[in-house]
Order: sequence, then structure tokens, then C-alpha cells
Amino acid sequence: MRSLDAVRNLGILAHVDAGKTTLTERILYATGTTHKRGEVHDGTTVTDFDSQERDRGITIFAAAVSCAWYDHWINLIDTPGHVDFSDEVERSLRVLDGAVVVFDAVAGVEPQSESVWRQADRHGVPRIAFVNKMDRAGADLDAAVASIRQRLHPTPLVVQLPVGSEHGFTGVVDLIRMRTLRWVDDTMVDGPVPAELTNEARRRRHQLDEAVAERHPAALEEFYADSAVSAATLTAALRDLTRSGEGVVVLCGSAYRNRGVEPLLSAVVDYLPAPSDPGAPFAGLVFKVVATDTGRLTYARIYSGTIRKGESVVNAGTGRKERIARILRVHADRHTELAEASAGDIVAFVGPKTARVGASLCAQSAPVLLEPPTVTEPVVSVAVETRRSADTERLAAALAQLVDEDPSLTVRNDTQTGQTVLSGMGELHLEVAVEKIRRSRGLEINVGRPEVAYRETVVSGVSGLVYRHVKQDGGAGQFAHVVLDLAPCDDDFVFRSAVVGGRVPREYIRAVETGCRDALSEGPLGGHPVTGLRVTLTDGATHPKDSSEMAFRTAGKLGLREALRASVIALLEPVSEIAVTVPEDAMGGVLGDLAGRRGRVTASTTRTGTVTITAIVPLAELFGYADRLRSRTHGRGTFTARPAGYAPAPTRTVTG
Repeated sequence: MRSLDAVRNLGILAHVDAGKTTLTERILYATGTTHKRGEVHDGTTVTDFDSQERDRGITIFAAAVSCAWYDHWINLIDTPGHVDFSDEVERSLRVLDGAVVVFDAVAGVEPQSESVWRQADRHGVPRIAFVNKMDRAGADLDAAVASIRQRLHPTPLVVQLPVGSEHGFTGVVDLIRMRTLRWVDDTMVDGPVPAELTNEARRRRHQLDEAVAERHPAALEEFYADSAVSAATLTAALRDLTRSGEGVVVLCGSAYRNRGVEPLLSAVVDYLPAPSDPGAPFAGLVFKVVATDTGRLTYARIYSGTIRKGESVVNAGTGRKERIARILRVHADRHTELAEASAGDIVAFVGPKTARVGASLCAQSAPVLLEPPTVTEPVVSVAVETRRSADTERLAAALAQLVDEDPSLTVRNDTQTGQTVLSGMGELHLEVAVEKIRRSRGLEINVGRPEVAYRETVVSGVSGLVYRHVKQDGGAGQFAHVVLDLAPCDDDFVFRSAVVGGRVPREYIRAVETGCRDALSEGPLGGHPVTGLRVTLTDGATHPKDSSEMAFRTAGKLGLREALRASVIALLEPVSEIAVTVPEDAMGGVLGDLAGRRGRVTASTTRTGTVTITAIVPLAELFGYADRLRSRTHGRGTFTARPAGYAPAPTRTVTG
């Protein structure tokens, strides 16, 4: 059995088009896992195996692969870079021990780079940075590192110096060993530092020593004694700083040209942590579910113990017993059967029928609930229907399967229109979901125009609103008396009680809060969910016979609805931060178009004949923007977007 110290569970994170999937391909090639380099533009990559991924040239679904690097085993997940699939990244980060974040050497930190970095921060995942595309015109390692420092706020610890620039990039100087690594016909050649780079390499090594000594006691002691830090001490210090999050090791290369991959793999082994085994009975977390032609695959990270083929486990959340019929080592769309799997492994199970994403699978003798990955609320919806009424049930089954595989998708029936509404993270997310049904089920589907998910918020609340719930219809009655104050707040919802003297018992106060939460689903302005609200229960009264938790829950719900109607309410709409990159001569037209879309420009930077405009734009105004931008710039403009919360919509506030 492989030692846990020799295992690395690793994610590859990046903004779309930073070269993440190409890097994954080169890792598989460098480790001997594959014998031919796959290319994104040819549709021949291992991890982008889905037909839509190959058609679109982007990663849509997180894909797991495994490889060996000398005496270490690496479980690697290639994650999507497009903002619409950020929940795939979230689910992957929940089960990973480390990550490589890929940056474009020309663009530096891009919007989705920042988003995935913050996601890794929330999960406490140690990471190293790889500045890719060093062979591109305009590539600048120092500028990319400066953007990492300024926008992401870590301490970058640069351990390499590029040899050559742009198209002349041929290798790197390893500042720790003070050796040069060059790549000739895909072969790495180790040699001395060239004379023309010696002084610069020494200067940068001294900077690295100083930066590490400032943050690590052992390195500081050695630096004070010798004005330098040895390679062994430096490596150990970098490992500690990476795992504690106090520093981020930065390497560089060109994945497309297969330069810089081997030292990156060594850095993964040297600096990123191995999984731990608490020595407890079996426990694993489901982070992905996929329906295949041969059955349902349940992907899980094992945190403790060992599971063997044919054994049964319990779903700690539901109490349901599930049988593990088969255990599979995953290599993208190919699988190898295993007899057992242990702590640190990332595998797929065949057998569990009801375990959803976030489920904790445990030994029956020791059930334990593991923290599930968070699910982001959908912001875009479309109505879907089949062209033939006979296919309605097939569509319902297909939608249920979609939601099972991807919890960031939701399906509901609109009671007013009778339509089936599919909601997700963005226009592309929904487009991919609908196309998946068309391809896998052969269904002809009509899709309505996308609509965004609005919210309602309180601009000015009310004080002392009295609501009395009394119901007498024979038998036991219902009585609840509440007095509510409403006010805006920065959180989604806050409830507190200021009742004194026991006028409302504690269990009834909890029921009032539950009722208030029930009322948040539909605001008075347009039936949208309510956010940014603080409710205070200031007083109340009970009846010795007719009061109950149900009565106070009803009073909380109906009382809050009445209070909202008496308040000043504003409509909120989702907004996105977009970064639009266009030729300088197209800047005027693009700015005018953004203004027409109610965009608010926050920054613009000019570099090598192009302009990057950053703006906040309502999500509803971005539908179809990609086609419009291509038309305005004759195909030369690109843009990326990421969620930026909610902002007031251009509509009048309403007061009751």
C-alpha cells in the first residue's frame, strides 16, 4: 500500500484560456502517463473528453486523472476556468489538499484568476503559482508577479529566472540550486548558469533568501549567520510557508512548448502537503456524480480508513445504507478497477443509488458528517419545454438527472405560467445543460429567453408593526401576537428578539424566526426573494390555551409580509465585473456600447496596442454581448466576466 506521505491531491486552477488544460496534458506526458501530447485546439486532450468541451474548446466539467512522478503519486483534477462553472471548482477544492494556480504571463491576474484564488482561500488550500505562456509576445514574469502581489495579496516567492524572453524563451534558472534548466526537443537539460545571467541570478537569489528569512525562523537564523540561506534550509522553509499560506512559490514556463513542467512537478512534491489519515473508520465525501451509459458513478474523496469492493456504507445525512459494488481509479473517461481504496484516495464508486453531491459516506459503526461543498444560488433562468407533448416525462427525467449531477442547477414549475424553469449560473451554463439533454436524450427542446434572478431589499423599514393571528374554527384555536421592527442591514437576514419579561416563550420566538424566514421567499415588489433585512421581535402576547409554535410561525410569516408592504422596498439585480480586451482603435465604440448597457467603467489599461476595460454591468445586459463585441471589433475583441453581487435596478422604489 502506498504511503500517504507520497500522495498529492492536486487541483489545477486558472482563468479561462490561461493554459490550464494544456498544462495538465503536459503533466501527463512528462510523467509517462500518456505518450502523445494532446492539444485543446485539436480536441485531443485527455481531460476535455466531453463532446461539448471539444466543440467549444473550453473545460466545462472537472476531470480527475492520476500519474506518478518518481516515487510520488499525484491525483490531479483539471477544473473549469469559465465563471459559469465556478461551482465545479468549488466542489473540487473541497476535496483537494493543494493547488497549482496558472497565470498568463501577458495578462497576469485576470477576473476568474482572482475568483478561484479566493475560493482556495476559503478552503485553506495551499497553492503554488505557475506563470504560463512565457513564450508569448509581451510576456513579463515580473509584471505577472506584481499583479499577483497587488490583486491577490500573497507574498510571492519567485524561485526561477527566465532564460530568454518571448519567442526566445528556452528555459529557467533554478534559483535554489543555482542551475539552468533548458528544454531541447522536449528533453530537459541541466547545466550551469550562463555567464550573462550570473549577476542577475545571484541578485534574485539574495532577494529570495531575504524574503524567506523575514518569515521563517530557521532561515532567519542562517541568514544572520552567513548572509545567505542554504538550499536545504530554503527548500524546507518554502515548504512550511506554502503549507501555512504565508507565502506562494512562483515558477514559470510554457506548457504549450513543454517547458517548465518537470520543475513544477518537483515543486508540487516538495512544497504541497500530503493527505492526512486520522486513523478513524472509513469516511468519504461525495463531490461529483455522473450518469454514464453503464451506470451512475459517485466520485468521492476518502478521508479516513479503507473501503473494499462489496462492502456497505451508510449515508450519514439520510441514514440510508449503500453498497459499494465496484471501486474505480479514474483517468478522465477511462477507469481501472480497484479491490480497495484508502485515506487520501480520490476514486469513483459504482453502487450507491441516492448519494448526492455533499453526502458523507461512512462506516456503519461510526457515522460522521463531513462539511459539504457550498452551492451558489442560480442567477439566470430559462423556460424549457419539449416540442412534442409525448416527451414531457422524458424531459422531466433528464432535468432530474442534470440536477443530481450539478447542484448549481435548479428546476421548478412556475405556478403562474405552468412552465418548467431551469436556473443556473449563467447563459453558457444553461446552454450547456440544455445541449447535454439534446445530445444524450435526443429530445427536441424549446428554450425561452434568459431571465435574471432579481432580489428585493428594504430601503426604509417600519417600527412597532403589530400583527395578531387569531383563528377559531372549532376545536383548539390559534392565537399569536407579535410586534416587529424592520430595518435594512448588510447581511442577507438577521433576526433578534428584544422581548423582556418572558412575554413570548423561547420556543415561540424560534417559531417567529422560522415564520419570518418563510416570508423571505416572496417580496411585495414582484415576488422576488428578500435580502438585506434585519427583523427585531420587540413584544408579543400569548393565550393560555390557543397559543402554539405553529400559531407563532404563522404570525411571523404573515406579520413580516405585512411589515414589508408597509416598508420602502427596492429591486436589486445581479451585476458582473467584466474585463473587455479590444484593439485601441475600437475603444470608443466599445465604451459607447457599455454605456448603453448601463455599464460603469472602473478601470482601463493599455498594453501592446490593446486596451483592457474593466466595468460593472448588469447581468441582464450581457445576454448576447459576446456576439455584439465580436461584430463591433471584427472578431478581435474578447471579454470575461465574474459575479459582482447585486445592485439597485433602475426601477422606482415601492412603499405600502
